[in-house]
Amino acid sequence: MNKIWNLTQHQDKLALLDEYGKSMTYAQLCSEASMLAEKIGHRCLVFSLCRNEIGSVIGYTSFLNHGIVPVMVNSYLEENLLEQLLKTYSPEYLWLPKEQSELFPGMTVEYEAYQYVLLKTQYSHKFPLNEELGLLITTSGSTGSPKLVRQSYTNVLDNAKSIANYLKLDDSERPITTLPMNYVYGLSIINSHFLVGATLLLTDKSFMQKEFWTFFKNAKASSFGGVPYTYEMLDKLRFYRMDLPSLRTMTQAGGKITPELHEKFASYAEEQGKNFIVMYGAAEATSRMGYLPPEKALEKKGSMGIAIPGGKFMLLGAEGNEVLDPFTTGELVYEGNNVTLGYAECGEDLIKGDERHGRLETGDMAQFDSDGYYYIVGRKKRFLKIYGNRVNLDEIDRLIKAAFEIEVASGGVDDHLYLFVTEEKYAEPVRNFIIEKTKLNPAAFKSIVIDEIPKNESGKTLYKELEKYYAK
Repeated sequence: MNKIWNLTQHQDKLALLDEYGKSMTYAQLCSEASMLAEKIGHRCLVFSLCRNEIGSVIGYTSFLNHGIVPVMVNSYLEENLLEQLLKTYSPEYLWLPKEQSELFPGMTVEYEAYQYVLLKTQYSHKFPLNEELGLLITTSGSTGSPKLVRQSYTNVLDNAKSIANYLKLDDSERPITTLPMNYVYGLSIINSHFLVGATLLLTDKSFMQKEFWTFFKNAKASSFGGVPYTYEMLDKLRFYRMDLPSLRTMTQAGGKITPELHEKFASYAEEQGKNFIVMYGAAEATSRMGYLPPEKALEKKGSMGIAIPGGKFMLLGAEGNEVLDPFTTGELVYEGNNVTLGYAECGEDLIKGDERHGRLETGDMAQFDSDGYYYIVGRKKRFLKIYGNRVNLDEIDRLIKAAFEIEVASGGVDDHLYLFVTEEKYAEPVRNFIIEKTKLNPAAFKSIVIDEIPKNESGKTLYKELEKYYAK
């Protein structure tokens, strides 16, 4: 089984630095990762409850480099949702912040390092793991869906190499964490920068906190990544006035940024001699599929770019034929070694092999221009990106119907989810319920009371008819 990173290659270079001044070289990271792996001793399934902390990174590095399969879960996931996932997949161990170990009183502590502990679970049944399976990521973990994306070692390494290639990364980079580790965008930053011996700056603070910017400046951060909402907040913070001499690169993914905001940050980057790089990806493609080269950021504003090195895009028309003419809409299809093995929806699925064979129908509708640059124009399926987190609208409807036993329909556009109910008394309770379930910013959710949920003759909800309410 190939290791993802050759950590000893970078030896005395600084791998990790956190906001409290704790640091770790690549040699130390390699040693810590090995000790944790030795304690586990064999290939098995581990739930890794993530934070942007040294202990969390040690676990991730250990598991991926020693053939142990982690399920990456946000440590702040609601307790009931976590319990549902644990019952579904019966992991042998949990790797989690020490303070959270009290949530699992029946489990024994097997190992401890950097405020993280390894707990041995008591699940009697262990599911067999496919030998290519390297990593499991939640698709809609915020709503408790048991569906996971099965990523192989080849997927992770190939995508990390491609990202390091098109971003021209080297060991002088100092990316600061702005995204959670259970999110593929956040993981891709770790994966690609560890390949080149860069220094990862660890913080769970947000852009809105003064401490974040103090750490950013003191640690001389060279880059950060953000979803569309991130850039909306930076715009309001008057980011353009900040003095950030160490900053070289800003990347954006997790949904489509508005052309206006795209232009603002691209102009700032051009004026300041920095790079603004819009990217396109999905958990089903490990992380990245497309990027807009920084020199094209202004010229091609609104575009998600071209395929990453080693990848290929095409568009399929309604009849399944390939779209060959510019400015013609079709479903975006991607081909590359980073296309993942498929989904898991239960423990028995962990033994499955490659079901996609390097091809992913993204569900996004797109066009390309006469220069071959792609533009997303809509979605084929019912899901939204809420501040970079993918939310399945059908799943939102299911959760509400199960909890309240009422008629409901959800809809919206990225970063704005509308919940339609037919009785005023349910409007606020339903909204609060979904906010609690998803743990996402309340500003993204709005309840709207209508006389009835529009349906066709066969009883299917006419979601298109709800769009007239979106701007209200």
